[in-house]
Formats: sequence, structure tokens, C-alpha cells
Amino acid sequence: MQWQEVSGNWVYLPRQEVKGIVHFLGGAFVATAPQVSYRSILEQLSQAGFAIIATPFLNTFDHFAIAREVLNRFETVITRLQKTNQLRTGYLPIYGIGHSMGCKLHLLIGSLYDVERAGNILISFNNYPASRAVPFMEQFNVTPMLNVEFAPSPTETEKLIAEHYNVRRNLLLKFTQDELDQTVILNSVLQNRFPNMITLRTLMGTHLTPLSQNIQWQTGNLFTPIDAIGQWFNQGMSRNLQNLSRELIAWLNPISAF
Repeated sequence: MQWQEVSGNWVYLPRQEVKGIVHFLGGAFVATAPQVSYRSILEQLSQAGFAIIATPFLNTFDHFAIAREVLNRFETVITRLQKTNQLRTGYLPIYGIGHSMGCKLHLLIGSLYDVERAGNILISFNNYPASRAVPFMEQFNVTPMLNVEFAPSPTETEKLIAEHYNVRRNLLLKFTQDELDQTVILNSVLQNRFPNMITLRTLMGTHLTPLSQNIQWQTGNLFTPIDAIGQWFNQGMSRNLQNLSRELIAWLNPISAF
């Protein structure tokens, strides 16, 4: 199976019977090519039987507009895949998976629109103001730039979630070395809205762990210290990525023998 571009989305379908659909939204500065940035983790989910629909987007300050656009494209591609018999028309559970800014978009979709989701997985959620979220923004020597804020703002986003978010089952994932993460705050908001329906897990890794790729380190005829360092580094990244993959699949399909 290969990635295919369909109606403005990147689609990766499993070879076996489809167990469910994953709508994936990535982080702000890597979301334009999710089929490349998140290839390893998404293909592992597909191997477990899930149809992957990764919707790329360009980051702007209007997150309302981005959420509406990615939802429209997702709904369009579902219809297209069913009409071309690439997805069956019967019921398939739909799960949203977001990383970083992708979490906020799924939370907005679940708060603003009447969508049916079997659950959402929110990885490394952050909800910072624009002055912190946009690299180097505070260094612009233009005062009006510092007054620009995302729509909705962090406070408005939290209020929307607390009052209107309608996806009951959620898995929240944070990493041990992630200074950008605000998952604990989100956990508190969601626990108040849906007590006993929210699962929080902490995994080894960093904010960039979902972007890791499975790479086989090739050594030369002689095993050098550089090879040792390279293999050690790659093994650590691969181990964290595999732990993330297992956590996702176990939650998506609890009876899986993965």
C-alpha cells in the first residue's frame, strides 16, 4: 500500500479488513506534509488495521477557520473513498488523533460541530498564546505584532472545551521531556466534563517523539565509536516510538494482541 492524495488529504489504507478510521492532525510547523513527518507512527497504525486520513494544513492565527477546513476535507474524503469502494459504507468507528496544535484543532472540532467520534487521542497538547507559540515572534521590533493573538485565544479555547466539547472518550499522552506540554491542564478540564472517561498516560520521550522514524543504522566493514553512538541514539528513539505505537493501538483496539 502507498500513500495517496485524495481531496486534499493523505490516505493510507490497511491491507486487511478496516477496523476503524483515524483522522490525524499534526503539529503547527510539520502539518503540511503529515505523510512524511509522521510516516512511521501512522503506517504502524495502518498495519494494525486502521485507515489513516491525515489532513495537512497551513498554520494561521485563525484556528477556527483551520478547524472548519480540515473537518470539511475529512468529510469529503470519507464520501469519496466510499463511492470508490475503498472504504465500506457500513459503520466504522472514527478516532481523532492530534499532536501538539493538532490536539487543539480536534478539541475545537469536538466543541463547535456535531461530529460522531468513538474517541480522541491528544498527544502533547499545548495552548500557548501566539507570542510564545510562534518562534521568534517576540523578537519582531513591531509593536502591533505582539498584540496579535490566536482565535480562539488560550482562555477562549479552554472555555469552549469546558462548556461544549462533546467527545466523551479521550486518551491524553504526555512525554517525560516536553517543556511545551500542557496536558495536565487539559486533563483537569476534561475530567470535570467527563469524569472517569479520560485516560492520562506519561511516556518516555520528547515533544518530537511522534515525528521519529524507524531508521536502520548501517555500519561499515569496521564497527566504529560513531556507529556505537548512532545505534544507541537510534535505539532510544525507536524504543520511544514503539512504546507510543503500542499505547495508541492498545487504546484504539483493547482486545488487540499487538
